[in-house]
Amino acid sequence: MPKTVDFTLPVNEAKKVVEKVLRMKGCDKENARAVTDVMIRVEIDGCVFHGLFRLPGYIASLESGKVNGSARPDIKHLLPSVLRVDGNGGFAPLVLEEVRPVLIQAAQTHGIVAASLINTHHFAALWCEVEPLAEAGLCALACTNYLPAVAPFGGRRPFFGTNPMAFGWPREGKPPFVFDQASAAMARGDLMLAAKANETVPDGIGLDQNGQQTTDPSEILNGGVMLPFGRHKGSSIAIMVELLTAGLCGAPFSHEAAAADNGDGGPPKGGEFILAIDPSKFGDPNWLAHSDSFFEELSGLHGVRLPGSRRHTRRGETDMITFSLAQDLAREL
Repeated sequence: MPKTVDFTLPVNEAKKVVEKVLRMKGCDKENARAVTDVMIRVEIDGCVFHGLFRLPGYIASLESGKVNGSARPDIKHLLPSVLRVDGNGGFAPLVLEEVRPVLIQAAQTHGIVAASLINTHHFAALWCEVEPLAEAGLCALACTNYLPAVAPFGGRRPFFGTNPMAFGWPREGKPPFVFDQASAAMARGDLMLAAKANETVPDGIGLDQNGQQTTDPSEILNGGVMLPFGRHKGSSIAIMVELLTAGLCGAPFSHEAAAADNGDGGPPKGGEFILAIDPSKFGDPNWLAHSDSFFEELSGLHGVRLPGSRRHTRRGETDMITFSLAQDLAREL
């Protein structure tokens, strides 16, 4: 393992350092800013496995030439409510920034809009895609696949990505309801963090290289395989994500992405499916208050909290961020 240097900096200073690193490694100004914004945002919200933990992967994909650090997306309307977005081999954050206002306008005009994102490199938390859409008053769904890491139910070989999905719903005077979850029994980033900390994971997360259940995350990651959540149910959802992301959009299926990837540890080339809906166009003038009464009833149940609520609790509480850089890279700063 390469030696690293730890940095503990105020949020704004951390952003400057990370942007500088990405610029040094091949990102232009706008891509460096967009990628950094996503990493810092999820870091502040406590989602550390999608935060600066991912920086080495971003760097590796720039150094290997896999990702175009100066890419700009091409956005086309195939129909008034169907978008096709070619990321031209760039990182997803800037692609998503540029397509967002187009999605919002189309959904507000037509009631519903779907977008297929192709030729992008996605490495971040999916809730970052749907939360801004929900803040704009839209219901939103996003999903993406990844490199094979999860066995289909009954199998022992990685075939699906962790295949996350995120959903957002607007609320009046409150943060939107947003959940983001993998179709695997655990997010791969969480598994990696557990291995790094020498911690065990619950039963049912994965198998070792001999196909036996294990609670050792290192055995799952090194020659083993992750399992879908809920057995056949999570496996079915993973199939749905593959079909929406690759079958519908024309991006690679997870096994195809693996065959084409250079193995540098950075995000593979892939796609994403996004659906945005304007609830005000569906005939119920009371939709916002009605749905909010549901949330109030749900969150009032003993022992229940709304998914995603901890992110909003943590948000704004973080003044300092700690992260690591390779020692030789730190010397260049």
